[in-house]
Amino acid sequence: MVIISGLLLIALVGEAYFRLANPFIESSIPVHFVDGVGVIREPNAELRYANWRDDFFVVSYTNSQGFLGREPVSPERAAAGCHMAFIGDSFVESIQAPIADKFHVRLEEMAARELPRLDITTQAYGIGGTGQINQLPYYDEYARHLNPKLLVLVFYINDFVNNSTTLQSLNYPMDPDRMPFMSAQRDESGALKLRPPDPEYWRFMRPKPPMAWHKRYWGRLVSISYFAKWLDIKKGWAVDRIGAIRARTSAPVEYVHQITANRFAAGRLAPDLEEALEYTTFGIEQFKRRADRDGATLAILAATEYMGRWGDPQFDRLSAIAQARGIPIISDYDYILRQGHDAGESRWTHDSHW
Repeated sequence: MVIISGLLLIALVGEAYFRLANPFIESSIPVHFVDGVGVIREPNAELRYANWRDDFFVVSYTNSQGFLGREPVSPERAAAGCHMAFIGDSFVESIQAPIADKFHVRLEEMAARELPRLDITTQAYGIGGTGQINQLPYYDEYARHLNPKLLVLVFYINDFVNNSTTLQSLNYPMDPDRMPFMSAQRDESGALKLRPPDPEYWRFMRPKPPMAWHKRYWGRLVSISYFAKWLDIKKGWAVDRIGAIRARTSAPVEYVHQITANRFAAGRLAPDLEEALEYTTFGIEQFKRRADRDGATLAILAATEYMGRWGDPQFDRLSAIAQARGIPIISDYDYILRQGHDAGESRWTHDSHW
């Protein structure tokens, strides 16, 4: 009885503490489907996101276009100066950071001090889990009307996979023929062509396997109890650590990226990576055509340490695509090293973004 009373007291104290210490229990990322664009964030909505590991509890708001960021500048302001559009995935969306801390906002502030005569303005269009093919409507429907002078594709190593319809459908429980965003498919001649997002994609998603009864009940408890949420995170951390020890590495994510890099280093790529490379080339070419048509300069920013650390073969593959098409490519890995910093150091302890 004493033990039970003690456990109840610990639970009550823990619940009270974590309710006071944490602003919310569940992340909330409202989304909706836009014809011709696919799934993006709901416009003018509150977004809550946390990893419950003392890294971040962020409350942000989407703009009227459905992207996590500031309202776009007026066309007159964009035309008067040097307007830049950044398009990418979760590294552009930066859901972990307040809007004031996002890289394109910082860039605009730095430019105002260092290059005021250029009157640089920036806008970012990013949705996590997407590749260049998926992101094409972000330019067509949202960024193009501001006529950016510089169009920057922020490229992360998983973009190779995200551009491949086959691999993307394996990553997520999607039907490869009914994707929730712009994708590519082969026509009768074998050439790649764009395929618009399917508004009925959700009807064809693979069902999740049934969950054991004890996991269902635990999941319900975690959704309402702050103390149970904390225990669940700690349990996940312990499992990660055990898995890391078994894999003989203290950084499982880096280990996975190293394996991927080694696969890209092979002289002859495996069929799945060959397809991913072809689809990625197709997506970048589509952006190049748009930039040339609209008088914008297209550049590629290879984001984070993985494009220079484990990712040298991948960076080489990306560089070959860009250089063959006259597209400047920038590595922030080199910049970080020039500033005397560790390119492998993340801003957050338990999140590898930036």
